[in-house]
Amino acid sequence: MRTEIKTEADIKRLVDTFYAKVNRDPLLSPVFNDVAKVDWEKHLPTMYNFWGSLLLGKGNYSGRPFPPHAVLPIGNTHFERWLQLFSETVDELFSGLSAEMAKQRARNIAGVFRHKLGLTE
Repeated sequence: MRTEIKTEADIKRLVDTFYAKVNRDPLLSPVFNDVAKVDWEKHLPTMYNFWGSLLLGKGNYSGRPFPPHAVLPIGNTHFERWLQLFSETVDELFSGLSAEMAKQRARNIAGVFRHKLGLTE
């Protein structure tokens, strides 16, 4: 049963499910694992805090999300796939206003990153 995103456990479920898909994705996995060499044990808690701040107002994220992305070999295709997987994950797990807000926040983030990278949508 799909519910609103209301708790930190919901955020963890969203992030874990999404990044499991990213790690299986033939386009995104090489960027995260081979190029960026993400330390998932460190990165996932950061993502819990990031999305918890955005969606639950917890305010426990501090950092600058863009700089690590600025050096990656990514383009519009990567952003489209990232958004597709994120929206798919949200829709599989959650419903309601919070789910729509999560997808809108992801689109906004992608838009800002694309702009900073000089990409057009």
